Amino acid sequence: MLNIVLWIIAGLIAGSLILYFVFPRLLYSAMRNGLRRKGGLVEKSVKTGEFDWPYLEGGPSDGEVVLLVHGFGGDKDNWALFSPQITEKYRLISMDLPGFGENDRSLNREYDIASQVERLREFLDALRISKCHIGGNSMGGHIALQFALTHPEYLKSLTLYNNAGVEGKNESELVKSVENGENALAINSVEDVKRMMAFVTHNPPPIPGQFRKVFFEEANAHKELLDKIFWTIVKDTQDRPLNGELGGLKVPTLIIWGRHDQLIDVSCAEAIHAGVENSELVIFEDVGHIPMIEKPKEVAAAQLAFLAKH
Repeated sequence: MLNIVLWIIAGLIAGSLILYFVFPRLLYSAMRNGLRRKGGLVEKSVKTGEFDWPYLEGGPSDGEVVLLVHGFGGDKDNWALFSPQITEKYRLISMDLPGFGENDRSLNREYDIASQVERLREFLDALRISKCHIGGNSMGGHIALQFALTHPEYLKSLTLYNNAGVEGKNESELVKSVENGENALAINSVEDVKRMMAFVTHNPPPIPGQFRKVFFEEANAHKELLDKIFWTIVKDTQDRPLNGELGGLKVPTLIIWGRHDQLIDVSCAEAIHAGVENSELVIFEDVGHIPMIEKPKEVAAAQLAFLAKH
């Protein structure tokens, strides 16, 4: 019996090594699916006009909806580590925005914030969701904030995680690179993946080499589109920062930020907190741009405490 167990263990190790070195994308997908199962998330899709929206859903079907919007270069799985705590009580939905993930990634579409806001409204209508809690990270936070200003009737509350769209008193490293005409979020090589992770997180996790190849191949396949969307977002923020509109935001608002964000300076969080009446601000130390990935349990706890009030 011991010999059989040892052979089984050896077979599993060998199989994992083969997957890692020969089929890393399959192994990565298996790990991703494992995180989905842990969070109680199931992949679904819904059609709205031109788009077939892939999305993840978990939690009680009759629970209050928490809709989460990913950032630039991200996708619906950005919320997988964060989701297990939320899906115990709430119906969590995270989608791939047009231009990202498994949604339509055509070059000949417009991906400005206003267009994405209206597409998000159509997504909610297709799911027959008339009221929900909305949260968004980075670009997704810009979309969520603009959505709250444009369609407040849909919102029970708003949560902003290191969101774009607002100017702070201090310039971030990303803003400085933009002023030099550079897209600091572009991934130009396999090794560049390490630089990117060090840029967006405060304590970057080690990423195995084969997985870095998967990330690079995905980014490289859509390099032209990602560059187009990046500069569109930059132009939206430069032409129309939302600072002057924050006073019109009347829904309960939680602002979550990482103290060490190099993309969007923490002074932007302070500007939002000052501009939105009765808003709540939580700043996490030793966290960068993606708090729901860097400290998922702690961020989920802050989110749940806020949702309990509203």
